[in-house]
Amino acid sequence: MVSKSPLVIYISNFLTADERAHLQRVTKDSFSRSGVADRGGVGGKAVHQVRTSQSTNVGRDGVVRCIEERALAFQGYSVPRTHLEPVQLVKYGPTERYHFHTDWFTDGTATHAAAAAGGNRASSFFAYVHVANDTTGGGTNFPRLDAPGDARWCDAGLVDCDEPWENGVTFRPVEGNAIFWENLLPDGSGDERTLHAGLPVSGGGKIGMNIWTRQLPLGDDIRGPDL
Repeated sequence: MVSKSPLVIYISNFLTADERAHLQRVTKDSFSRSGVADRGGVGGKAVHQVRTSQSTNVGRDGVVRCIEERALAFQGYSVPRTHLEPVQLVKYGPTERYHFHTDWFTDGTATHAAAAAGGNRASSFFAYVHVANDTTGGGTNFPRLDAPGDARWCDAGLVDCDEPWENGVTFRPVEGNAIFWENLLPDGSGDERTLHAGLPVSGGGKIGMNIWTRQLPLGDDIRGPDL
């Protein structure tokens, strides 16, 4: 438990080694420049310098469905599978980053946040699928969280206690581990305290995985078929 308000939980071994290898194998050569949500329509995205990574959605085969079920179980089985967006992988190489942002949509009137499109993003998982052995930088920073006081977070290599982004909490990229957080306040508005960033990778590279839960069901045209 990193924070109770907002709820932020660190999960060790969320993904197995076999699952991580499978995710990389089925998405090989499918990555393209990441976009950020725009107002152009359901799922509309625009390329922007705030996000310089590459990303791809992952087809929902048996392994991916197992990972989805784990994400639902972690949330208490109260979320139907239809509320999950397609699993997304995101790849960062040297100098690539995702500047400070929230996963919830700041413009609640946009088409991609409408009830017909699943509403806003209620919760997020970000898991580390692959981290090159020579990776430096590339932490996940939450500037508005209070840093854990126990030195064991630093000693275990989970939180970066030495990097220059001193405000808040910076999680080191550790293969298989994940961060879970809730994006919305009880009244359904976005929680500004979940502001976060994928800090620039200064060496090596990493692949992360996003699992986003919406407030409402997503249509099959967005989720796609089971494979």
